[in-house]
Amino acid sequence: MHPFLILIHLAAAVMLLLWAVRMVRTGVERAWGMSLRRSLRQARGGTAGIAMAGTVLAVVLQSSTAVGVLAVGFAASGILGITAGIAAMLGADLGSALVVKLLSFDLSELIPVLQLTGATMFLKFENRQVRQIGRIVLGIAFILLSLKMVGEATLPLRESAVLPQVVAYLRGDPLTAFALAALLAWGLHSSVAALLLFASFAAGGLLPAEAAAPMVLGANLGGALIAAWLTRGSGLPERRIPMGNLIFRGTGAVIALILLQVLPQPLQYLGGSAGVQLVNFHVLFNAALLVLALPFAGAMDRLTARLWPTPEGEGAAPGYRSSLDASSLSQPTLALASVQRELLRMAETVEAMLRPIAEMLESGDAKRIAQLRAMDDEVNQRHTDIKLFIARMNRGELSEDEARRGLELTAMAIDFEAMGDIIAKNLLAQADEKMQRQLRFSPEGWSELSRMHARVLANMQLALHVMVSSDLAAARQLVAEKSVLRRLERESHDRHLARLRSGQSDSMETSDLHLEVVRALKEINSLLVKVAYPILTRNGDLLESRLTADVHRLY
Repeated sequence: MHPFLILIHLAAAVMLLLWAVRMVRTGVERAWGMSLRRSLRQARGGTAGIAMAGTVLAVVLQSSTAVGVLAVGFAASGILGITAGIAAMLGADLGSALVVKLLSFDLSELIPVLQLTGATMFLKFENRQVRQIGRIVLGIAFILLSLKMVGEATLPLRESAVLPQVVAYLRGDPLTAFALAALLAWGLHSSVAALLLFASFAAGGLLPAEAAAPMVLGANLGGALIAAWLTRGSGLPERRIPMGNLIFRGTGAVIALILLQVLPQPLQYLGGSAGVQLVNFHVLFNAALLVLALPFAGAMDRLTARLWPTPEGEGAAPGYRSSLDASSLSQPTLALASVQRELLRMAETVEAMLRPIAEMLESGDAKRIAQLRAMDDEVNQRHTDIKLFIARMNRGELSEDEARRGLELTAMAIDFEAMGDIIAKNLLAQADEKMQRQLRFSPEGWSELSRMHARVLANMQLALHVMVSSDLAAARQLVAEKSVLRRLERESHDRHLARLRSGQSDSMETSDLHLEVVRALKEINSLLVKVAYPILTRNGDLLESRLTADVHRLY
């Protein structure tokens, strides 16, 4: 076969492999995305528990990079600490290695069955969950098919006169092999795909294990680079999570590369064939890295804080810029639009204050607490500007709808100003007190607070969507969240009292703090829900009173 045709067949197989891996991951995310995110957010057992959750998530998603991006997002929300995020990524590295192990088995006989099953589930069923499971099954079938295609496309290469020279060069220059594999894994944006390719080449006799072992280590480095690259636009300190994992994984890969050159080749003890040896070596490397690096996750947090310190003022309010346009006062429609833009900025500032609250309550940082408190000044200023601007509007000729909309926006501004005060004067005060007294929430209590904070933060996003879109369905969903938070508050209160009755020391020491935080989060959520009231009132969905009709008749 002509070399050009061989390259086309090989490239087609590689692209099918990449697409199939992505297909499985998107199917899992669409079917169980919220549950998976919740499992990482609520993982218990310290860094070991977080690492275990990262391993499971990486196996399910077939990607350690996906776990890394999730961890960065949770860290940005204040749900996950930097140390916990690094632990999750170490566990995810092992999870992706286990995926390579599972997919390396010869399951080619199952390809027709998987294709038939997956296509039937995806095309013939209406249930969304069933369709996504069909997508996953199809993706696995395509992964196996692509690996079979790789083997067939490389058959002519085994008789090539050039191949032995290339292999001999890579065997004699492990550093080049290491670097090429790192670049390939980064370029493919999938270390799983790169390692499956190497294992396939080795199983087909194209690569001896001695030449491919440095490439396995290089692919591990390239896999760590992917997460660091994809999160390069994130802010500090959360960007330190993939950077810490990159340092761990890169250092481990370099040390292992040196050991391969110094010590007798250990790969012969890892399996009967070159392909099996490489996959087992990959799993062993990541398992050893997890065991050795996990105890130092906290130290890596401190090291990355020194290497990439949070810039002075990071996370604080940006320079104040008003969206209110005084020249539009004579045109009420334009004036109200500028008020809505200003109100959205005000709400985004409150959201920026609320996001890191969980992190502040967990670890405490005096400088960061001061920065967040300073943001309340901007919230207060925007609140004052909006009220005065609408007061000037009301001096002109306004229609009934314009006057009503002005009152609604004023009420929202008052509510968001109140939220800023709750965060600055209550939640941050509790975080400061906990830090000063060096208190610690009980694991159960902290889980309850984290869950409530995550729920309120999600409702903040929903409220912003309702503000911008006036979406009736979203407004109804937002109002329904009020009863959910009421239930969470009641359950947390009951569990907290039960812990006090059992004499749990952590709960007794932080009792006042716990109850104050729960109450504050519920108050913030109640204020957020009010964003939906004008939309529901116009649609006739909101009752004037929560009292039943029978009670009304008594008066």
